[in-house]
Amino acid sequence: MSTFARVVADTNVLVSRLILPDSVPAQVLRQVELNSLLLFSESTMYELADVLSRQKFDRYVSLDDRRGFIERLGKIAEFIPIVQLVRECCDPKDDKFLEVALNGSADMIITGDTDLLAMNPWRGVEIFSPIDYLGT
Repeated sequence: MSTFARVVADTNVLVSRLILPDSVPAQVLRQVELNSLLLFSESTMYELADVLSRQKFDRYVSLDDRRGFIERLGKIAEFIPIVQLVRECCDPKDDKFLEVALNGSADMIITGDTDLLAMNPWRGVEIFSPIDYLGT
């Protein structure tokens, strides 16, 4: 019986996956969707929905396709209730990803955010950039 890795993907990786379907983040998310379990919290999903609702993305992907992407992620992801709060990242907006990792027993975080990458490893959780994840 194989065990799926438990993965937190930062909003920037998810947005790149949708907007740039041939990008490195898109390749990463395709692998994650096949071989891992994607973890979200209410807060991280809300941030993704908020970012993708911005009008600046209209030129790249229709609003309906963005909503469909969020809906599909909601169906394949595991939602993690946040019981333990984290206040450890130098950018407090990124703590929500650490909270998902901690509360969801994540194996890794995939992000393009330098503040999170600088914390690798964090409490036993590996933090990879998309290109480094592909090299693993």
